[in-house]
Amino acid sequence: MAEPKKGLLGRFLGGGEEATPEATEAAPPQPSESAEAPARTSWWGRLTSGLARSSQSLTTGISDIFTKRKLDQATLDDLEDLLIQSDLGVATASRITEALARERLDKSVSPDEVRAVLAAEVEAVLAPVAKPLSIDAAHRPFVVLVVGVNGTGKTTTIGKLAARLKAEGKSVMLAAGDTYRAAAIEQLKIWGGRTGAPVVAHEQGSDAAGLAFDAMAEAKSAGSDVLLIDTAGRLQNKAELMAELAKMVRVIRKHDDSAPHAVLLTLDATTGQNALNQVDVFRDQAGVTGLVMTKLDGTARGGILVAIAEKTGLPVHFIGVGEGVEDLAPFAAEDFARAIAGAAE
Repeated sequence: MAEPKKGLLGRFLGGGEEATPEATEAAPPQPSESAEAPARTSWWGRLTSGLARSSQSLTTGISDIFTKRKLDQATLDDLEDLLIQSDLGVATASRITEALARERLDKSVSPDEVRAVLAAEVEAVLAPVAKPLSIDAAHRPFVVLVVGVNGTGKTTTIGKLAARLKAEGKSVMLAAGDTYRAAAIEQLKIWGGRTGAPVVAHEQGSDAAGLAFDAMAEAKSAGSDVLLIDTAGRLQNKAELMAELAKMVRVIRKHDDSAPHAVLLTLDATTGQNALNQVDVFRDQAGVTGLVMTKLDGTARGGILVAIAEKTGLPVHFIGVGEGVEDLAPFAAEDFARAIAGAAE
């Protein structure tokens, strides 16, 4: 069985075959073979490149604050302001400044020393939430419901997860539960073709709960290991759409009262503080069990992941730093902390 897995991974390496985020596209893009080279970059290279804007704003600010200055209260206040402006959150910003004050108050401190403390404190916040998505073989199919607002990359994330799970040898079925957008249905079908995963889809405008019910039946009949269910993008303040999501969950439980076994919320890092509100509402309304943070490569606000971890304690399963399949990877707290602090490999 090893040979087919290798072939499958080979099909997905390369950003050129990745579908673009789902917010505004009229139709899914066609595969391209123009971006093979970036796929060979190491994960550390992709991570640091993706977080470059976030780390640069922090490291430049730290250098400006600490060049030729002793660590006094005014310097600490400036640092705390910088950390809060970088979306790290008040609690984490206070923890970092307090750690510096304990060791270095009224002494000279270099930007490198500050970055080292920053990395250590960020890792301490993130380590407890860095948890892999665990597929429990006792549940077959293991049902993963993917939720989030428009434009956060739900459908693309599902496709990437399907590729990863198939490469691990699991049988996967996809359900096109975003019945509002024809483009989302077509996009998921393209991912199904690429991964070899069957796709359950109804016509655009059909009942999403009915689609979920049929997908559960087909996944059970096929003996699929995992069922990944897409949902329509919905603003967290739209009560009727949240009610529809709750209906999907009720219908899924007619087949398996323990399902969905995971509810993943995709978050767009570029939205900054608004992502915190999304987590609160979707956790209350949809029973979110874990997070996927996307588009970290397109923002200087990557620190928001730290604030979310500090406030919610929800597991962070994956982060995305690009459009290629290899750019969605399991979340590693130490790597993220070092990259956002501008540390060397």
